Amino acid sequence: MAFAEPLTLTGQHVRLEPLGQHHHDGLCEAVADGALWRLWYTAIPTPQGMAAEIERRLALQTSASMLPFAVIAPAAGGRPEQVAGMTTYMNIDAANRRVEIGSTWYRRAVQRTPLNTEAKALLLAHAFEALDCIAVEFRTHFFNHASRRAIERLGAKLDGVLRSHQINRHPDAHGALRDTCCYSIIASEWPSVRSHLAHQLSRMSESPGH
Repeated sequence: MAFAEPLTLTGQHVRLEPLGQHHHDGLCEAVADGALWRLWYTAIPTPQGMAAEIERRLALQTSASMLPFAVIAPAAGGRPEQVAGMTTYMNIDAANRRVEIGSTWYRRAVQRTPLNTEAKALLLAHAFEALDCIAVEFRTHFFNHASRRAIERLGAKLDGVLRSHQINRHPDAHGALRDTCCYSIIASEWPSVRSHLAHQLSRMSESPGH
């Protein structure tokens, strides 16, 4: 049995379900909301590349190094249920009970809503409480300030910056080298982080528009 088996995680604002090719059309619609692939400091698939990206993630699942999810926004306020994006457990290190939460993107309409906070809370809870992880990691581009702020709001701490870590393959990056910011939450911090996220979700749910 793999360390992390496919499963569905359900909350009030989001459902995370095992990724499959049947999510293709919804993901193409989602990524077109904001033309997310144009951001030079991210690696987000184009609609034309979505099928290949799904296959890539499923191949990594077969090799037990990734557990990919489709992110589903439930019906709300007269809006039907819709595919909102993708997320994963990645760089799975079963021997050391460590995972990274990453390769995440969401359609523009659900950004800065409770969806991301609850998705991270569900993934963290499963990692620490079901998988008994020692640590959960997050990594992002140094210039992806929105992502860095979102990670820090979760309660993750910056472990360091891997300088000239990767070659950025985005056409608008012109081969620039990526500095990668590495964050983590460790098991002993999870009870405090869990309370913090519950408080954040409560406040966001009470805010107008949510």
